[in-house]
Amino acid sequence: MDYKDYYQVLGLKKGATNEEIKRAYRKLAVKYHPDKNPGDKSAEEKFKEINEAYAVLSDPQKKTQYDQFGSTDFHRRFSQEDIFRGFDVGDIFKDLGFGTEDIFSRIFGGGNFQQGPRFRSRKRRGEDFNTDLHISFREAAQGVEKRVAFMRNGVREELSVKVPAGIANGAKLRVAGKGGKGTEGGPAGDLYLTVKVGSDPVFTRENDDIIVEKAIRFSEAALGTSLEVPTLEGSRRIKIPAGIQPGTKIRLKGFGFPQLGKNSRGDLFVRIGLTVPEHLTETQKKLLLELAESGL
Repeated sequence: MDYKDYYQVLGLKKGATNEEIKRAYRKLAVKYHPDKNPGDKSAEEKFKEINEAYAVLSDPQKKTQYDQFGSTDFHRRFSQEDIFRGFDVGDIFKDLGFGTEDIFSRIFGGGNFQQGPRFRSRKRRGEDFNTDLHISFREAAQGVEKRVAFMRNGVREELSVKVPAGIANGAKLRVAGKGGKGTEGGPAGDLYLTVKVGSDPVFTRENDDIIVEKAIRFSEAALGTSLEVPTLEGSRRIKIPAGIQPGTKIRLKGFGFPQLGKNSRGDLFVRIGLTVPEHLTETQKKLLLELAESGL
């Protein structure tokens, strides 16, 4: 099923401010209100659509979920009852000179959560806050406890946050109750920390695996050798088999990132490259010519 884009329903673009959302809703609510369009079923349907859109986009938590998951996935997670829970436009419609209970009871079928919005509850959950949390590559691998400073209701606050080992760049950590204050006894919102993991000069991460680049000489690739390679815990010596090809990856099982929620780790892969000298001595040139003539 295709669901309508709530921003488009209100004539807005994604990223619209709360004030823009409220202003667009008021304008459309007046235009399509059933009292202004008696007997017009299309206007009534449009009125339902704009109220559903406003019920989501005016609620900080629902709006965050909608922006994150998109329309289709949002409707898989939220029922009609969830969408209208706590929705209250009583003051808006009083300001515009309209009643609420009779109209919404009529078009939503009684005003209960199974069929439509309820307008008597004025409890509102506080706004969710979002901020970034910067950690290093190795802190992401090993886990760390960080102090986080943020502004809450105009006051600077600090708290300690435990970052689990193995967390990925872009992951979100939720700190319950550290968002904006609720109204009329409503609960506080939450604080969401978006994890920003720095790069590392030695390691590259691919999911839960780690890649290390190592270049060897042609003679080492042809004859085989051994190498010291770095790991998160130190270093290990590995064997390079004779005849190895550039781009080949050698696996060190269990030396990658911890896997969240599991008692296991990814792997470390050493990707072999080949160094080609830019300058050769006369002796080296002679030997290479002899090798080339022999078919090597």
